Amino acid sequence: MDIDTLVERINVLARKQKNEGLTEEELKERAELREIYLNNIRKNFRQQLESIEWVDDNDQKGGPRLKH
Repeated sequence: MDIDTLVERINVLARKQKNEGLTEEELKERAELREIYLNNIRKNFRQQLESIEWVDDNDQKGGPRLKH
């Protein structure tokens, strides 16, 4: 399931919860979808952190000071 479809389904369930309530099955589905969404966010954030290159000032001998 792509992220847009996932978010749309979560939003549909949220609106339904607000208006009329959810069945036990829908509550379970909502919890599963939220967990998938959060895992996706965590994975993307971890990838961003892992792609950061730390530069030590001592390695720049005479070059510009780069900090990330």
